[in-house]
Amino acid sequence: ITIAVTGQGDGTWLIDKGGEPVAKGWLWLDARAAREVEEIRARPEDRLRFEKTGSGLAACQQGSQFVFMKRNMPAMLASAATAFHCKDWLYFKLTGERATDPSEGTFTFGDFRTRDYSDDVLDVLGVADLRHLLPPIVDGTRQSAALSKAAADASGLIAGTPVVLAYVDVACTALGAGLFDRQRKPGCSIIGSTGMHMRLAETPDEVLLNEAKTGYTMTMPAPGVFAQMQSNMAATLNIDWVLGLASGILAAQGISRSNGEMIALVDGWISSSKPASLIYQPYVSEAGERGPFVDANARAGFVGISSRHGYADMVRAVFEGLAFASRDCYAAMGSLPREIRLTGGAARSPALRKILGAAVGAATRTSEREEAGAAGAAMIAAVCVGLYRSMDDCVAEWVTPLLGKAEPSDPQLAAIYDRMAPSYTLAHEALRPVWRSMAAAKAN
Repeated sequence: ITIAVTGQGDGTWLIDKGGEPVAKGWLWLDARAAREVEEIRARPEDRLRFEKTGSGLAACQQGSQFVFMKRNMPAMLASAATAFHCKDWLYFKLTGERATDPSEGTFTFGDFRTRDYSDDVLDVLGVADLRHLLPPIVDGTRQSAALSKAAADASGLIAGTPVVLAYVDVACTALGAGLFDRQRKPGCSIIGSTGMHMRLAETPDEVLLNEAKTGYTMTMPAPGVFAQMQSNMAATLNIDWVLGLASGILAAQGISRSNGEMIALVDGWISSSKPASLIYQPYVSEAGERGPFVDANARAGFVGISSRHGYADMVRAVFEGLAFASRDCYAAMGSLPREIRLTGGAARSPALRKILGAAVGAATRTSEREEAGAAGAAMIAAVCVGLYRSMDDCVAEWVTPLLGKAEPSDPQLAAIYDRMAPSYTLAHEALRPVWRSMAAAKAN
């Protein structure tokens, strides 16, 4: 028996020398460091940081949160001994070991080529004096720690059980969902609360570092392999919002409908509406957007509404907005993939799969496995304890047999979306000054 630990990415969990939290944890949705991000990204030297980490700077990340804390909460930082990400805190509570994994360690403060911290990155961020807070980077495919007696007593598990610090949840989910396919090199999209869109790179030279300095580069649990990712901040949060409008109106009339009941109506609304009659910008998160552009002021909205549009058109536009955001993200990483492995709660929706596949022009494929992230973490543990010689061997048994049949892209729908895609991009480019002006007005 081996325990594998993964968890949500980004954010900051500070503990003191005794292992106690010095403050509440900061989640990835925390946008307090937005101003600091704008300042750092505007400096010429930020290009060096980007080329080292392979990752664009965003307010959700520990690096930018450090900068905010230095300016506004120096006493809190002074009382801290170690800075964790979410899974690192869990690993610490299970083992007493202070560590982080190669994926979060390098895309936050390191060099993805060396899988280690980078002094250059810390210097650009202006947090070199906080390096003592960074825990050692531990590769879960090769190292484990023992479950402590205290954790064993609390959990009912056996003290000494191996505990593996797996990679960040996104890397684990991509692993379990089928991204690690050296032959086909599919894309992989996680359509959950956020939208994560990834491609596989087998060498550092295959990583495309764009001019906009956006996206993430995550080391994968195999030598020399990386997952390049663009992430739109909100995915199913947009669906929850638009369905919540209808359920809220019904509730005001004394009619109660669950989220599941509302979702069951989606296919009917989509089939009764015309494709691409509206553009929806899916930036509903109050933290703004982080991919394929970074703008903490970004906000959602419809473009092109006329008196003939109804609620069904709005629902369809929200789904199409998520699909265009996916296409936008893949385009920022190079050529569009021919196949996308889909996971996340919304991947169960036939309507979403059809719309996303057509917008990207790719076949879509899902897995019979429901918990891809848990599977990816377990796969790292399986390699660590020697059940498999390599991650390739593990994928061949744990992932490939569970992949479903590919659903081809609808060529007629794809042609419609190809014509509309430039308008989607132009819309968010044109709206950025508007978002900035609105944010300034609210601040005064």
